[in-house]
Amino acid sequence: MALSIASTSLTSLPTSTRNIPQKALLGKISTCHVGKAKVKVNATKGVSSVCEPLPPDRPLWFPGSSPPEWLDGSLPGDFGFDPLGLGSDPELLKWFAQAELMHSRWAMLAVAGILIPEWLESLGFIENYNWFDAGAREYFADPTTLFIVQLVLMGWVEGRRWADMIKPGCVDIEPKLPHITRPKPDVGYPGGLWFDPLMWGRGSPEPVMVLRTKEIKNGRLAMLAFVGFCFQAIYTGEGPIENLMAHIADPGHCNIFSAFTAN
Repeated sequence: MALSIASTSLTSLPTSTRNIPQKALLGKISTCHVGKAKVKVNATKGVSSVCEPLPPDRPLWFPGSSPPEWLDGSLPGDFGFDPLGLGSDPELLKWFAQAELMHSRWAMLAVAGILIPEWLESLGFIENYNWFDAGAREYFADPTTLFIVQLVLMGWVEGRRWADMIKPGCVDIEPKLPHITRPKPDVGYPGGLWFDPLMWGRGSPEPVMVLRTKEIKNGRLAMLAFVGFCFQAIYTGEGPIENLMAHIADPGHCNIFSAFTAN
């Protein structure tokens, strides 16, 4: 949950940079106008090079509230929610934002990987499926081999992602094709032929921001859903679809309150 709290936008520079000579900042800082205030954005270290900051009257998590000064809508999903001030450090906020984005995508895959097989089991295509004991089953290789292979592959992928955060575009694998404009390096959104074949992430900044906001909102919902799946499995020993069917059949007794009222 700390990722959801901290991840919103990466904008203002730390106070310590105010005393740095202006020449040292040339070429690294772009200035955008949000309302009447000028917000300095370091577009080479985490701020999107495609999306533009949302206007000051953007929707906030609590209507009428004032968002923190470091949240100006530069990243998708910024609703001005950071009561603990976890994103006040621009460098930490950059990492929090990327961590939430990746956790969101993994959570969406996890939720789909739980719901779809359970639904297929209800239709008779799969037998004896339980997502919470999948690790105890026998697969094509022993658990140690699978763990080592996963560790190597995930380490390679995460290493390249970390390198891309340090120097955006350094791990680009986009093929060079004539008459095709290469996408701008944007951390967390590789795009291109491999990751955006329909080119939804190109074009004017407004629709791109809308799509990315939808992604992060669905990812936050998926993270909450996965936590709910875990609690359901611990308490009922059943999957989410089984719990949903039981709730629909008897909503008065099969609900979240039954966990606290059952003898």
